[in-house]
Amino acid sequence: MTFAATILTLYPEMFPGPLGISLAGRALERGDWSCETVQIRDFAKDRHRTVDDTPAGGGAGMVLKPDVIGAALASVGEGRPVLAMTPRGKPISQARIREIAEGPGVAVLCGRFEGFDERIFEAFPQVEEVSLADIVLSGGEPAALAILDACIRLLPGVMGAPDSGVEESYENGLIEYPQYTRPQEWEGRTIPEVLRSGDHAKIAAWRKARSEDDTRLRRPDLWERYSDARDRSASGARRKD
Repeated sequence: MTFAATILTLYPEMFPGPLGISLAGRALERGDWSCETVQIRDFAKDRHRTVDDTPAGGGAGMVLKPDVIGAALASVGEGRPVLAMTPRGKPISQARIREIAEGPGVAVLCGRFEGFDERIFEAFPQVEEVSLADIVLSGGEPAALAILDACIRLLPGVMGAPDSGVEESYENGLIEYPQYTRPQEWEGRTIPEVLRSGDHAKIAAWRKARSEDDTRLRRPDLWERYSDARDRSASGARRKD
């Protein structure tokens, strides 16, 4: 089954962009996924093809018009998640990416200017408002590329080793352990001895400990969620005993 990606954007020439090369590009050539763009401006009714207007109540910038965006959204068939890229959205997670990748595809609505008229989300409650991170971009297109890349790499056959998509940051609630490769010594720094021991049990234990330590130090927000989930799991196991 082909993973169908539809991007609603004012700049369709940005796609597939970097997704047309490397792993994603080869997957596109094989037909593992498809890339369709929808020009939002085509749904404007006036002769100037206007897609935005000034904010109600005043303020800087322009806002994407609900009638134009609504018509564009209505053109997208049902059966796939629809994501609206906006800094007001919930940061997307690796767990949600995996859910999307396991489905038939996704439609992504790219924001511009000061964002969307809020009535869009009242009229289309199925649309998920998501963000890439706590940053503001000039438009939703770069974020859409990143999210599509995250989905495409998880499609069957896209990555060479199946475990590549499992043992990495965020898959188990932690950031990934540090990686090393040859040469064994570089500028006076050596690969940790445990990784050269050949003892797979010790290596696995070291990697888990480093993932936990690095997550606790670098991402206390992730560590708190991971610890809470671990504590709940342990508490549930004790109650069963």
